[in-house]
Amino acid sequence: MHKTKPLSLGISLLPILFLIVLLSLNVYYYGDDSLSGANQIALVLSAAFCSLLAARRGTQWDTILEGIKSSISDALPALLILLLIGSLAGTWLISGIVPAMIYYGLQIVNPTYFLVAACLVSAIISIATGSSWSTIATVGVALLGIGQALGMSEAMVAGAIISGAYFGDKMSPLSDTTNLAPAMAGTDLVTHIRYMAYTTFPSIVITLIIFLVLGFNLDVSNSPTDINVILTAIQSKFVITPWLFMVPIAVVVLIVKKVPAIPALFAGTLLGGLAAVVFQPEIIADLGNANNYFKASFITLIDAMSGEISIVTDNEMINGLLSTGGMYGMLNTVWLIICAMCFGGAMEASGFLKCISTALMKLATNTASLIATTTGTCIFFNMTASDQYLAIVVPGKMFKDSYKDQGLAPENLSRTLEDAGTVTSVLIPWNTCGATQASVLGVSTLTYLPYCFFNIISPFMTILYAIIGYKIRKIKS
Repeated sequence: MHKTKPLSLGISLLPILFLIVLLSLNVYYYGDDSLSGANQIALVLSAAFCSLLAARRGTQWDTILEGIKSSISDALPALLILLLIGSLAGTWLISGIVPAMIYYGLQIVNPTYFLVAACLVSAIISIATGSSWSTIATVGVALLGIGQALGMSEAMVAGAIISGAYFGDKMSPLSDTTNLAPAMAGTDLVTHIRYMAYTTFPSIVITLIIFLVLGFNLDVSNSPTDINVILTAIQSKFVITPWLFMVPIAVVVLIVKKVPAIPALFAGTLLGGLAAVVFQPEIIADLGNANNYFKASFITLIDAMSGEISIVTDNEMINGLLSTGGMYGMLNTVWLIICAMCFGGAMEASGFLKCISTALMKLATNTASLIATTTGTCIFFNMTASDQYLAIVVPGKMFKDSYKDQGLAPENLSRTLEDAGTVTSVLIPWNTCGATQASVLGVSTLTYLPYCFFNIISPFMTILYAIIGYKIRKIKS
């Protein structure tokens, strides 16, 4: 038995520095392939290094293990959602739902305004559902396919989709983070949303202007003739009908009715499978390779939900859009999230995160520095704890009294938690949000990051308001 030694900031920062060095080496040696195993190992090694340091100062292994178990347990709903998104993508492909979205979208979208449209559509769906994850996994996947078919950069399109989805997630009263932030800060939901609008709407307006400028300056390689070839290729394999949209509409309705994400996505998966059996008998027969329709349907649906499915047409470009990995395709991301939770759990159980947080709080001497420090702390927890909920909960608890002591209304804190904690989570490759969206869209986090303008602008906007003293509400005496 060892007595726990006093903890210094330098020791607490060592595991983070260790992780940064390993991740930098991975990016240098592996490039985009670093997420295929190298980053997972870096997180495990960093968790081990953190545990070793903690053990040397007297922290028991059982304490560290409990912290890791608790961290992984907190991430379990995200892991289940991720697996269901994989299965949903499979049934929505073979049913023709995603191909139908691409088919109709190509006929009505102008490439010049596509990035703006993708951002706005994602925002509207996310506000209605309260879920950026569901929006990106359904409508976002289709929008990305349309953008690729138009010859646009997948990084730009992914950035537009994510920007809109996270705007909607932030402003929707149905969103879990939008409800969590005011609860942590000590204010009500309506006040929080109204006050958050002051920073959020300027951020999305600037984002839309940037995407509009990019759209006017894009050199789209595909001509209308190329698009007609793609439309023909889709029609040659799928029965395209507006009735297919009943499935995504049903999922949206379920989420709006406050059905939890896991059962809603599971229902969407099953409805997609039913649509495949009803509308796509040729696809079922081709992929099932069986002598009766029931057996072919069973085999095809199980394969679509669990593993890789590819629909081959005469057009090589569209072939890349008509493939999915099912649940199996999500396992690499699940691996990454579990490893990230090991590191975050070890850091929290050892007391290292608390030590770093305490040091950060000492920087908050006035209103501007307090809000800037809160912003930095949220981003820090997104990077170290690898979870957006912890990036809201922990700073919310940490700074609640500090805001009160400086006479600031709690909505200042709740707004900052969302402006920094919610939206930056998707910019971290090993965060549950960043890893998930990279896997769902098939675009690496560091590739789409430069085009997530809303997510990048939001934390700077909240700091700017604090510096100039605009819309900083005081506690009424």
